[in-house]
Amino acid sequence: MNLIERDALKAKIDAREIFKLVMVLGAWAYRAKHIPGSLNIDDPTKILDQLDPSEEIIVYCSNFKCPASKYVYKLLTESGYQNVTGYAGGISDWEEHGLPMEGEWAE
Repeated sequence: MNLIERDALKAKIDAREIFKLVMVLGAWAYRAKHIPGSLNIDDPTKILDQLDPSEEIIVYCSNFKCPASKYVYKLLTESGYQNVTGYAGGISDWEEHGLPMEGEWAE
C-alpha cells in the first residue's frame, strides 16, 4: 500500500494540488468532522462510479487501525486505478496535530 504522511498531505492541500481526498467512513462521521476539501464516498459499490482511474486519489478513514481505507485502496488498485495513496493516520492523526477540520463537530 502506498502511503502519504500527514505533513506531505498538508503540503499538497496548502499548495492546492489537484487530487481527490476521499473519506471512506459513513456520512454521519463525515458530517461530524473531516479533513478540509474531502469528498465522502462511504459505499464501496459506488466508489468506482464516482472516481476517475486517471485521477490522483488519497483515501483515509479514522486512524491507523481502521480497515476501511485499506479496503477501498485495495478495491481501487485491483480495479486498475494507478495513482492511489492511503493516509493511514486518518482523522485522529490529523486532529491530534492541531490541523484544520471541517464539519459540525470541528473546533
